[in-house]
Amino acid sequence: MEKLSVFMITYNAAKTLGACLESVKWADEIVVIDSASSDGTLELLERYGCRVFQHEFLGYPKTKQLALEKTRNNWVLHLDADEMLSSELQAEIRTLLASQRDVAGYEIYRMEQMFWQMSRPGAALNTQLKLFDKRRGRFGDMPVHGDPEVDGPVKRLKHYYYHFSEVDIHIKVAKINGYSTGLVADKLAKGQRASPWKLVYYPPLVFLQQYVLKRSFPNGWAGFIGSVIGSFYAFLRYAKLYEHYRFEEPWASRLPEGAPVVRYTRDEAGRTVDAPEASDDRQKELHTVVSGDARREKLT
Repeated sequence: MEKLSVFMITYNAAKTLGACLESVKWADEIVVIDSASSDGTLELLERYGCRVFQHEFLGYPKTKQLALEKTRNNWVLHLDADEMLSSELQAEIRTLLASQRDVAGYEIYRMEQMFWQMSRPGAALNTQLKLFDKRRGRFGDMPVHGDPEVDGPVKRLKHYYYHFSEVDIHIKVAKINGYSTGLVADKLAKGQRASPWKLVYYPPLVFLQQYVLKRSFPNGWAGFIGSVIGSFYAFLRYAKLYEHYRFEEPWASRLPEGAPVVRYTRDEAGRTVDAPEASDDRQKELHTVVSGDARREKLT
């Protein structure tokens, strides 16, 4: 039977992490890159005997790649701290590990929490590449939504995992605000520019795609609200790209004399990195800690 490593990155994820770890406690190892959590996350990781390495957040793909490289087994399962395997999916993965495989990885259906409910029957479920042979895969450069990329055929499993990320509207809007900021650098690297007219016609098309073509309408008002926010996400991505180019102009001359000239730099999660409030304990040197079964090590 093939051994399995589960890997993830964490920062103050205690509210959802317990359910995640409980659903994969049967794995041969759980590897975690943590960025100085202070909310009980480390205690949960210790309780489940995880191998924990402390490192500053390097952006999503680089930090996840770092976690992948610390795994010991060839077959790996990538999870976020707000995800949980269904019992049916756990059994399906364990059956796969006991059999021969002629693929590089497996996509898995994702069952979303949509505010006050789970996604309803009839609604389309997204898939993500979660289970793969690490000898044939790695994370790419997409700053926000990047999945691992594998060299070889990919199949799809029958059962799904749960995603408890968007528990209310406030959190969903806050996430897309950060994600849309993180995607600006990716669009700039690709040489993309944003016409203001795209802000007019593109978001309504995204709403129709999500609500109708991707069948979010069976989710009722939660599906409608989620699709509206999804179209707003599309709007923000191109509005911020348009804003970037406008700021390259001599915009400060448009301010009144004596006005403060304020521009912030933000990381791939949308967090401000050059303001005083960003210089917290997470920016301090991380040191080696050994406690119980969980090993927390400084990475060099």
